[in-house]
Amino acid sequence: MKVFEPTRRAKRLAGAVLVLGLIAGCIAFVDRIQRLGIEPSQITLPADGAEHDALRIRLPASSLATWLPSWLEPGGTITEDTASPRLRLVEDPSGRTSMDGLLQSPVNPGHAQLHLLWRRRLLRVPVTFVFDPSDSYSDGTPDFLRLHTGEDRQAFRNWFTSIAEVQVDQAKIPAEIDDCAALLRFAYREALHAHDESWLAGHPAEALSAVPSIRQYVYPETPLGANLFRVRPGPFLPEDTNDGSFAQFADARTLMKRNTYLIGRDIRRARPGDLIFYRQLDQDSSYGTLRYHSPFHSMIVCGETASWVVYHTGPIHHGKGEMRRLLVSDLLHHPDARWRPLKDNANFLGIYRWNILRESD
Repeated sequence: MKVFEPTRRAKRLAGAVLVLGLIAGCIAFVDRIQRLGIEPSQITLPADGAEHDALRIRLPASSLATWLPSWLEPGGTITEDTASPRLRLVEDPSGRTSMDGLLQSPVNPGHAQLHLLWRRRLLRVPVTFVFDPSDSYSDGTPDFLRLHTGEDRQAFRNWFTSIAEVQVDQAKIPAEIDDCAALLRFAYREALHAHDESWLAGHPAEALSAVPSIRQYVYPETPLGANLFRVRPGPFLPEDTNDGSFAQFADARTLMKRNTYLIGRDIRRARPGDLIFYRQLDQDSSYGTLRYHSPFHSMIVCGETASWVVYHTGPIHHGKGEMRRLLVSDLLHHPDARWRPLKDNANFLGIYRWNILRESD
């Protein structure tokens, strides 16, 4: 009887090895079929600040769970690593077989990596962002400057109007604000900044209105750098980034013609952050005791219901001028008809909106 013991042991050992081999094979098989399919494996997108359908993730077949032993069922979820660019994963509504990856591009060209976590594995997908000179409206403003989401457009409106309104209540306003166009430039530029602790420390009054900043980009970190304002006619071209087509300074006429677009001449269509432009053909047109050096004048529409305006008067005789706030209802009945925002007033040029807020309207 002892003669057969080694054979039995060998059989048992062989059986154990076979079982372990089958288990290892099953695990390897499950691991292989449970791998994610990512297409494309390398991504190229325009650096336009918009969200793009960047990739598709094929999920492992869920039907396997109906026959796999419970101890082999893989499970798992896909998440994006915090080191990734702004990625949003959307499940395919037709079934849990795939997911779409929506990626928000930056506005500056460059390279990045998407990090996807799946079953404790880190999957990397390289992404290249290329300079995009698109100008969807041929108005001279590149698409990478336009704010593509409703949240960013509202954030800009909130900051732009808040910064402008704060100046009305300041005992001393920044020296650069010396006329109506300077107010527009100042509030526009500061609205596009990152409103972090450093910025708020230098703008304590504006800190009272600390709402979310726009997310698409931070001034001056765009292909245009500090040159925010279009100063030459024509649609945007690649060479406009460094040929003087954009500048830090623009007067009221240039802001109106190159950086905003006409909404209409009905004041009821105005929204907070919109602009009212006038042209007083007589450069010495008086507004009370005010005399303007330029025939173009602007006001900023403010308030949740667009019920008042703020503006800088420009120089008053030999003085520096001042900031003012005025109800739209009072403006409509102003004693000097040249300042009434009415269709029959030839001096009233209309309601304008910044190009960066332009939608399909």
